Amino acid sequence: MTNSSETRSFCCPDHSGHAPAQAILAQAESRVKAHGLRLTPVRRRTLEILLQAHGALGAYDVLEKLAADGFGAQPPVAYRALNFLVDHGLAHRIRRLNAFTACAHPGHDHRAAFLICETCDSVTEAPSDAVGAALGKAARDMGFDLSRATIEAVGQCRDCRQGTPTQQGDLS
Repeated sequence: MTNSSETRSFCCPDHSGHAPAQAILAQAESRVKAHGLRLTPVRRRTLEILLQAHGALGAYDVLEKLAADGFGAQPPVAYRALNFLVDHGLAHRIRRLNAFTACAHPGHDHRAAFLICETCDSVTEAPSDAVGAALGKAARDMGFDLSRATIEAVGQCRDCRQGTPTQQGDLS
């Protein structure tokens, strides 16, 4: 995704609306504090931007919004913040879209599984315990030591199957 006007909905009900977004921010604050780290203003704003998008944003989309908020217009500003968020489980990188999305459950470690609509590019973070366990077992059976995995499944969301256009959400 290279243009913020292309951003599509994040289908996950845990990610929608002001109160859940505030709860996610509070979980993020607790998580970094527990690890002796800080959610600096630019990191926090980057996470807020991802939450407001309700979907996946490219780094340059994030940079554009950070620059509008006075955080600078150089790419390292966005990439450093995004990398911090991903490294500490507060956001996920979706390689298929070359984009980032806020983690819907930053309060605990988990493997991410994403359902990506091939029609509207909406992204849903799905429960992945069973899939992660099966992948871990397959890796062990092959003598492979799995250090991390992100599952990206492509198909069509309910709205696109029903012909309903997916709308971009708003945190405010």
